[in-house]
Amino acid sequence: MLEFLKHVFGGQNQFASGGLLLMIIGGLSVYLRAIPARIWEWLVEQSTLMITVKDDDAAFVWVKEWFLEQRFLQRIRRVDLDTAMRNERIALIPAPGTHWFWYRGRPFLAYFSRTENTRERTGRRLESLTFRTVGRKRAFLQHFVDDVVACHLKRLGVQSRLFTYNDGWDLAGGYAPRLLESVILQPGEKEHIVQDIEKFRMSKQRYESLGIPYHRGYLFYGPPGTGKTSLVSALAAHFGLSIYLINLGDFNDRTLMNAVNQTAPNASMNDGPRAPDAKETVVERNGVTLSGLLNALDGFHAPTNVLFMMTTNRMETLDEALLRPGRMDYKLYLGKATDRQRIELYRRFFPQAPEAAARAFVENSASAETMAEFQGMLLAMEGQTNLWLEPTVAEN
Repeated sequence: MLEFLKHVFGGQNQFASGGLLLMIIGGLSVYLRAIPARIWEWLVEQSTLMITVKDDDAAFVWVKEWFLEQRFLQRIRRVDLDTAMRNERIALIPAPGTHWFWYRGRPFLAYFSRTENTRERTGRRLESLTFRTVGRKRAFLQHFVDDVVACHLKRLGVQSRLFTYNDGWDLAGGYAPRLLESVILQPGEKEHIVQDIEKFRMSKQRYESLGIPYHRGYLFYGPPGTGKTSLVSALAAHFGLSIYLINLGDFNDRTLMNAVNQTAPNASMNDGPRAPDAKETVVERNGVTLSGLLNALDGFHAPTNVLFMMTTNRMETLDEALLRPGRMDYKLYLGKATDRQRIELYRRFFPQAPEAAARAFVENSASAETMAEFQGMLLAMEGQTNLWLEPTVAEN
């Protein structure tokens, strides 16, 4: 190499040799100028900690919730309006860009990135949050993560919330859970299922000692309007569980597993497939194969500390593999409304009404076969406040 350089620079073509010399000197100068920057980058990498969360992870919303509880948020001048964080109440959250704050005596940089997704027809924006702070021990980042989780759990409290899936779980604003006492079943049915869930929630250590996955499946089936969805909502509210609503028609095997894996512990997952007239395989109906659905329920990656609740109009159209214990452990048929159920619902609407008035109204409302239909009739006549005082009117 040395002899080659001597030959080049000692040659007769001074233009070529001079040009080559200038090119080498220029390259060396660029390289030498880059050395300080590379040294600085190396020092930063060696002396800081960094953590990133993307919007396809449930923790992304948790971090936004954490921001809302921090005092330094009042000093941030570049903010976005967000109505999804507080159920349609406007909240101010950091806008895309770089923000800094102090946390437990250390400076933090938060970089909020937002880009347009050009690979999907929906054009959904892709967002991520990156946090960086000084230090080398990951334990400090763990404290930060623990605070974010604690803030999320505190915000949830014992409230029941509804989440729907759209490339990630979104909190459904305006959701009002049902009260358990408002759901009227056959005698003993409601009490029995409550006891079953209570027993399950107290059996975590027993499940772990036996090596059994800690989740339980419930199937509510019967004609439309019999209260299946209302029962799911009421049970979730009674036990302080959040509902993650899944419509199998919107998923394939991969997206279903991804959605299931993103649910929080201590939750209720509800799916409401509407059974067709003839028996079909799951894949023919919606793109989720039967094996994919079974893996989501009790496969290696199935979540723990979760209640799976499925509703269907016709249980006989479901595959037997889906109905076995370990997948659907508790089955409850909700049929047409009985006179006792309708009388009890009438008395909930009109607690001062004598039972004779309730029975008279029920006898003249035989066309309302389901609780939903009978409730609709009660709502329609609720304004007639004196109706219960004259039961003979209902008999005409």
